[in-house]
Amino acid sequence: MNTALVPSHLMVPAGTGSLDAYIQEVNKVPMLTLEEEKDLAHRYLHEGDLDAARQLVLAHLRFVVHVAKGYGGYGLQLGDLIQEGNIGLMKAVKRFDPTREVRLVSFAVHWIRAEMHEFILRNWRIVKVATTKAQRKLFFNLRKSKKRLGWLNMEEVSTVAENLGVKPEVVLEMESRLSGQDIGFELSPDSDDDDRPYVSPSAYLVSASDSPEKSLEADDTQDHQNELLYQGLGELDERSQDIIRSRWLSDSKATLQTLADRYNVSAERIRQLEVNAMNKIRASFSA
Repeated sequence: MNTALVPSHLMVPAGTGSLDAYIQEVNKVPMLTLEEEKDLAHRYLHEGDLDAARQLVLAHLRFVVHVAKGYGGYGLQLGDLIQEGNIGLMKAVKRFDPTREVRLVSFAVHWIRAEMHEFILRNWRIVKVATTKAQRKLFFNLRKSKKRLGWLNMEEVSTVAENLGVKPEVVLEMESRLSGQDIGFELSPDSDDDDRPYVSPSAYLVSASDSPEKSLEADDTQDHQNELLYQGLGELDERSQDIIRSRWLSDSKATLQTLADRYNVSAERIRQLEVNAMNKIRASFSA
């Protein structure tokens, strides 16, 4: 997404004083009515009007600031969090479809938080503490729990595990990661113990990760597949979209009978609609 959508005088500056001035400036930008938002979104979606996209971004910069302030406990600069959130906002504007009867602020919050979460996980520690989706969810929720409870005993571990829907050992592992300290990969710490010399991780750790070129290629492929998925979903009718989202894209997968009751049809009919919808989506991938 082109960062030119944010004018230079509203780019997030460095320095606390300048950041305060930035926040005052974005709060002066008028909020959009529902009609104004729809009109601007239609102009950008159907006409490629970058000025319309710019107005959508500007009107929601204050919301990014509001979200960023909620992540003040990670030791990162508020300006950096806002900058990452602005990137998420621009991605949301690019993908926003006004015909779905959802306000942009509700649609954008996922993208804004996703960019901030990635930034926090990249910078909170040199070594990543969370790599899977479940670990990332646990990372942010466990930090909130630990801030309130401190070091967890076994009863509290069980309570947190039950609340977050994970096993107690997963909570213990994440708590250990959160409490661990970064160490140098190559430099050895000062030590007077000649009998047990320190061996740096570079001497015994071997990277099994892909090269930067392969990682970039994999990321591009994943982004392309996501675009095709959303494109395929957009070509389905509303009922078929709901079935696919409920059956495949929701954290809590709906049963055929649940959807059958929702649409007052048989479970077999829901299965047929699901198969037809999946075939259409697969066709968009091979087109």
